[in-house]
Amino acid sequence: MTVIDIPGSKSVTARALFLAAAAEGTTTLLRPLRSDDTEGFAEGLKALGYAVRQEPGAWHIEGRPAGPGADEADVYCRDGATTARFLPALAAAGHGTFRFDASAQMRRRPLGPLTTALRELGVDLAHGEREGHHPLTVRAHGIKGGAIRLDAGQSSQYLTALLLLGPLTAEGLAITVTDLVSEPYVEITLAMMRAFGARVAREDGPEGRTYTVAPTGYRATTYAIEPDASTASYFFAAAALVPGAAVTVPGLGAGALQGDLGFVEVLGRMGADVEIGASGTTVRSTGTLRGLTVNMRDISDTMPTLAALAPFADGPVRIEDVANTRVKECDRLDACAENLRRLGVGVATGPDWIEIRPGTPAGPAEIATHGDHRIVMSFAVTALRTPGITFDDPGCVRKTFPDFHPVFAAFARKP
Repeated sequence: MTVIDIPGSKSVTARALFLAAAAEGTTTLLRPLRSDDTEGFAEGLKALGYAVRQEPGAWHIEGRPAGPGADEADVYCRDGATTARFLPALAAAGHGTFRFDASAQMRRRPLGPLTTALRELGVDLAHGEREGHHPLTVRAHGIKGGAIRLDAGQSSQYLTALLLLGPLTAEGLAITVTDLVSEPYVEITLAMMRAFGARVAREDGPEGRTYTVAPTGYRATTYAIEPDASTASYFFAAAALVPGAAVTVPGLGAGALQGDLGFVEVLGRMGADVEIGASGTTVRSTGTLRGLTVNMRDISDTMPTLAALAPFADGPVRIEDVANTRVKECDRLDACAENLRRLGVGVATGPDWIEIRPGTPAGPAEIATHGDHRIVMSFAVTALRTPGITFDDPGCVRKTFPDFHPVFAAFARKP
């Protein structure tokens, strides 16, 4: 049995940084993820005038309920989608002029539904080049609140940014969602908001689901960051693939916030032995991997993990309802198909699905990563049974797990 200490969740760390910055008092975050994305978020907060003190295993943030301490700032969001989508919403609740830009990769990713919603709430916001994309300028003068409609079918982060903003408005916020992808990430947001003192109600109606957020503000707290379930998926997949292997991830158990832990249920359907306990999850190989058809709309960040594992199943693996993976760090559906074909595996794709036929991947081959950390980490699983796999940009794992390669290699060497 191998016990893997997975770094803190990127999604939870980003939300916790927003909440801490907005709260009354000083918040301590325990075991935050230290990666390019989260460092970028913390640097963005500092640029906006928030006091952030980072030490090993704990970050301390002095909250500013009235908004950024700076009245003018330039924020570079790097590759981070949470930084690029959450920080403009946080800044909009304050007063000042705040300019946001991001990497070329992040500039390509859409912001439109979020910035349209902010404008409907009265935010003075301008895109610097292409409408609906970074760079953008927010001229903030506080937000009254009100009722808006939102299409979150591309990304649940649009909804999360607005939910996080709600308690900072003068009169509260009612958000009616007409479409929503990756709903478990919204459940993370709601649970964390409540832990910081917010009040949120949810009601399903004929026009969609409405989230009503009271203008309570937030209260500082000490908050422990749970391990990243998306990152854990690569080790769980490896345990299912390698005969005789077993992996336990402590801190991700039955009460985990992250929906991506549901990936282990997919592995269970394929034949792996899965045990979700109160304080951790274990996956063991049974020597069997069955083909299946699975809807991964709610756990789409683990789609590449399953695609990389799929050739070793005894029948086709069809992954459905994952159109939103086409607007992530890269078009992940096409990237997975391209790389599997390089390895001689039969693949078919459609607008929102991919089907992988069983076959033995053959190296040597260089994986085209497209600068996407999840493509690298997923095909590291394939490489366990395929000699000769290399990556054109192995270092892009710094986005979420800078030490991934040595940790995964150490796992692979264990009997």
